[in-house]
Amino acid sequence: MIDLLKEVARGKRGARDLNYEEAARAAEAILGLTASPVQIGAFLIAERIKLESVEELEAFVHVCRKYAHRTPQREGLDCAGPYDGRKISFIATFPTAFLLSAAGLPVTLHGADSLPPKWGITLQDIMFEAGIDIARHSREEAMLAASESDVLYADAQKWCPPLGGIRDIREEMGMRTIFNTAEKLVDYGCSPYIVFGIYHNTVFDRLARLLIKLGYQKALIVQGVEGSEDLYIDRPSRVYTIADGQSSLDIIDPESLGLDIAVPEVNWTARVQLMTAEAVMQGGGHLAFYNQTLLNSAVRLHLAGKAGSVEEGMYICKALLDTGKAWDVYMKWKSSLRGCQTAAQSPG
Repeated sequence: MIDLLKEVARGKRGARDLNYEEAARAAEAILGLTASPVQIGAFLIAERIKLESVEELEAFVHVCRKYAHRTPQREGLDCAGPYDGRKISFIATFPTAFLLSAAGLPVTLHGADSLPPKWGITLQDIMFEAGIDIARHSREEAMLAASESDVLYADAQKWCPPLGGIRDIREEMGMRTIFNTAEKLVDYGCSPYIVFGIYHNTVFDRLARLLIKLGYQKALIVQGVEGSEDLYIDRPSRVYTIADGQSSLDIIDPESLGLDIAVPEVNWTARVQLMTAEAVMQGGGHLAFYNQTLLNSAVRLHLAGKAGSVEEGMYICKALLDTGKAWDVYMKWKSSLRGCQTAAQSPG
């Protein structure tokens, strides 16, 4: 590890990018904990200063995948949002997952307990409020729920144990590292489609080249709400669409689709997130969050070829929301996981 550190830690001007083989060696040393905590921290900080190259990111993703439990699902969509959570916005990707499933598109969600730098509300926090303690569920139970609902949730630190092994180091560092990107691309369901959230538009090109290298059939990179994969509902969102090995910049404007609406100020907690999502899935709730779920679902449905246009996707998804089909899928998923939990708690 020391020889690799010498290359990436020479300062902003002297540092060089590692080639794929070197980066893979570094990832192996970190995830295998053969490097010391000091070496791991130094490497991650040096990469943060230098900025990760496409080859380095690709190597780290592949090494993460090597140690992960990856189970091919029916051809579906991977929703790759930030593991450090959200603080000031609605997590529309949660109800969107069940709406997409109701429309015939299987979905994989994944995450972990909150991480730096944001330490926000996570999908697992919302699930806990719904009575699902994901830490108590096996991968087999998650897959059973997916078989009944076409929505898979993967607890990253259970499905890729080495990520759990370096959690303490990441918490002590308290900053973004290369793993904030790599962990979102493990692709537990082996999906041909992905929607991936970013914060800064300066990484659009790098991430587009990475997703092309990773072989996704189609991908959407979204400069979304709080760096998430969620499109804004109160203003346009910049996106990169990737298909056939090519990428193109686009703007998705909710106003042009008749959906633009002011977002109310909300004191978000995990409980409020759950209540808002459940209201939307039952065809109600505040119009801003209903529309945001509708927009994100329609765009993702179109990306995966399940709708001929975003407008058609909106028509399909609105009917599924208003008739309770998305709610039915959610209840199947929730009942499966809670049923496993209850069985595990029963004596004898």
